[in-house]
Amino acid sequence: MIIVGAGQSGLAVAAALRGEGLQPQQDFIVIDAAVDGQRAWASRWHSMELLSDARHSALPTRTLPGDQRRRPRVDELVDYLTYLEAALGVETRWGVRATAVEHRGNGSTLRLSTTEGEVQTRNVVCATGAAARPYLPEWSSSLSAPGVVMHSSDYLYPAQIPSGDVLIVGGGNGGVQLARELAASHDVSLSIRTRRRQRSAAGYPSLAGGSVSWLSRASHREPIFGDSYERLRRVGVTLRPAVAGAAGRVVTFDDGASMTPTSVILATGYLPADEWLPERVRTSSAPRTMTGVPGLFVAGMPQYSRRGADTLAKVSRDASTIAQHIIDRP
Repeated sequence: MIIVGAGQSGLAVAAALRGEGLQPQQDFIVIDAAVDGQRAWASRWHSMELLSDARHSALPTRTLPGDQRRRPRVDELVDYLTYLEAALGVETRWGVRATAVEHRGNGSTLRLSTTEGEVQTRNVVCATGAAARPYLPEWSSSLSAPGVVMHSSDYLYPAQIPSGDVLIVGGGNGGVQLARELAASHDVSLSIRTRRRQRSAAGYPSLAGGSVSWLSRASHREPIFGDSYERLRRVGVTLRPAVAGAAGRVVTFDDGASMTPTSVILATGYLPADEWLPERVRTSSAPRTMTGVPGLFVAGMPQYSRRGADTLAKVSRDASTIAQHIIDRP
């Protein structure tokens, strides 16, 4: 069996399999496309804190050390995942990327294609991340600026951004956190397409992710936790509507107004790293964590599971379900 991805979801599955008596390197292996153990969390900006407190930022069986009420920094999470990997006895094969998986014939095996070749196995778990690939709006290719134009995944610290006015595009939690940090050193504008509800950070574990009203069936974006748009305005952040388009240095908004920012940060979200799965898996529905392809499972992606599956607090539910399916599979 092969787990693809050595992040929080992959290690949660490894822990669940260990709980069922399976042994790493004997009964299952873990591969990851990152080089030399550089998990995605390691590239987040230096001051970034998780939205959840320490109690809800670890697997249930292995807590983070220290004050459980604090919000851990991303470097703490990197260290935690490294510790977890060692504690589970997992020896991840780094630098190996999955490129395709398919079920052929009437047998019970899958063929997994990787950058190191092909391998046949009974079970494959996709744990490559729900927020793995930066999403860039179409208009961003027409944008230029004298400072920098970057996705938030490339932002590290305020001094990285040249002096001058900064436009942050995206009113979710990432955009709000960046606006707060940069407001101390730059003239910041925040472009918001859909205003979100503001909730206390204490509510993150139960409110993480988008939701659908059971009564109206209307979709609601994930709330913003901690800061509010009004608090940002009070510290000098200019709130602007959604970006309608860009041409050279000029950015135009939905209300017809425009600006020529020195720098632009695109806090426009991420796409899941599921592009290597069969198209029929990505476009059809199946029971939680399952795919319709025997032996192929997905962990830690809400679109294949349920709300909050991409958080450390709730990914263990996916992991336990997958482990049980694998143990029970004939």
